[in-house]
Amino acid sequence: MYGFLLTPRWLGWLALVAVLSAACAGLGLWQLDRRDTVVEDISVVRNNYESPPLPQSRALPAFSSYDPLLKWQPVKLTGTYDVGNQLIVRNRPFNGQPGYEVLTPLRLEDGTAVVIDRGWLPIGDKVGGRPDTVPAPPEGTVTVIARLRPAEPDVSRGAPTGQIASINLAGYAGRVDYPLRQGAYALLVSETPRPAAPAPLAFPKPSLDEGPHLSYGMQWFAFGALLFVGFGYAARQERRVRDLELADDNGSAGIRQAPGPLRGKSGRRTAEEEEDAILDAQGIS
Repeated sequence: MYGFLLTPRWLGWLALVAVLSAACAGLGLWQLDRRDTVVEDISVVRNNYESPPLPQSRALPAFSSYDPLLKWQPVKLTGTYDVGNQLIVRNRPFNGQPGYEVLTPLRLEDGTAVVIDRGWLPIGDKVGGRPDTVPAPPEGTVTVIARLRPAEPDVSRGAPTGQIASINLAGYAGRVDYPLRQGAYALLVSETPRPAAPAPLAFPKPSLDEGPHLSYGMQWFAFGALLFVGFGYAARQERRVRDLELADDNGSAGIRQAPGPLRGKSGRRTAEEEEDAILDAQGIS
């Protein structure tokens, strides 16, 4: 019945369906992996974002050797801002608007320093390629509450004087003459005393939305299954066509073998045969 499926043509179609279905399954698994990553990030945010700040003695090791489980963890630090080595990170969008982030080293009592991201500034209107003004941090000893973030890789892209292309702490360390901890930096939450000028714009809490990855994954799995459904439907239609052709062939053979008066090429009675049949019915021979 379905022996035609073993022909090269149908085996080729089956192989193509199998390859496409495997690709759909791979894309589905990829979406599920992305969802797992997002779910893990959301879990870290929920666990750490609003937790009490770690004291400086416990927080400093994380600035040297970053622990992903401490991402977004608030820390409490005391030191002095080094405004002379402050840098601006360029090409940092916020709510769809291009701008900059302000990085300032905070020098600690042990002689080392950590980088504090003090917030976001929009592109300036007076001079292109930089913000109009960069608010100064508080002078003297300051107590900072900030949230841990991992260092960023070097993007191998140039930047104007006083700016950097990414928060690459290893590159930043080469710009200062004191030990700078390179494992992590921190996003500013608050400063005591407060700065005289308004601080750069603080970043909002990260989104807790998982996104569409789960639904996209299920759609890819469904596409893979539908390919086999389509292959089965095509095979069923092929079988029906073959069955109809076989039935037609058998019917034609039966007509050719059946006894009886001669018929026309179409298998129907000729006009002469119709007249003979009427005369026979009336008893006229």
